[in-house]
Amino acid sequence: MEPIGIAVDWLKTNSGKIILLIVVALLAAVIDKALTRIVSKVLDRSQVPNASIFINILRAVVWTLAVGTVLQPVFGINPTTIFTALGIGGLAVSLGMKDTIANIIGGFGLMLGRVIQPGDLVNVAGTDGVVEDINWRQTVVRERNGNVKIIPNSILNTTSLEKLNPSNEMLVRVPFTAKAGTDIDEMTRQVVQAVQRDTADLADTRFPPKVRLTGYSPYGINVEVCAYAKPGSLLPDMINAVARSIANADFLENRAINKES
Repeated sequence: MEPIGIAVDWLKTNSGKIILLIVVALLAAVIDKALTRIVSKVLDRSQVPNASIFINILRAVVWTLAVGTVLQPVFGINPTTIFTALGIGGLAVSLGMKDTIANIIGGFGLMLGRVIQPGDLVNVAGTDGVVEDINWRQTVVRERNGNVKIIPNSILNTTSLEKLNPSNEMLVRVPFTAKAGTDIDEMTRQVVQAVQRDTADLADTRFPPKVRLTGYSPYGINVEVCAYAKPGSLLPDMINAVARSIANADFLENRAINKES
């Protein structure tokens, strides 16, 4: 028999299977495109970061169902056998990648629940810093000193996570003791003026420095200067500048140390 005749007979015999395969493929492509467009719009409105993973998972489900539909009628393969084999293999893979899977699930929880978002100031796993990125395996936190810490998402779901108020995190306190009988109002004016002058490059101008009386002692009046560093500045530098601004003030109590001869 001529090759052309063989091909024609094969086409006649399998025309129904070919038509079914084409129809299922076209239908899956249409559903894939429509769902991708709809889900993309929904996720964009929800501002979920890295939303493409949801779309890719959805597309994989659509095409898996399409393949499962044509396996038996077109190729004569029982889909149950394949899915059973894939299930056993998937179990073995999951056991070897349990940490990775835990991180991915943790990433889903963080992003869908909007627990933290890029830009948040947090304390997690003993680290204070600003969240720079959240992906499917890890969260990137930049500490104030510039160091970058990579924290697996699984840790974020099993440890305490504290979202910090930026103004509180930037607060520095410098205590000192003023002489007994010091004019409180005049001392407050001098301290505020000196701190504002000497911390101009470091202070957050939204929060002016404050002077608080914290108590009394045999040596004088216990006072605390509260000042706020601006984002990006180092807290030790701010503390140093505040302390230097009042170091030579007349109202400071100078405790004498008496030594017996």
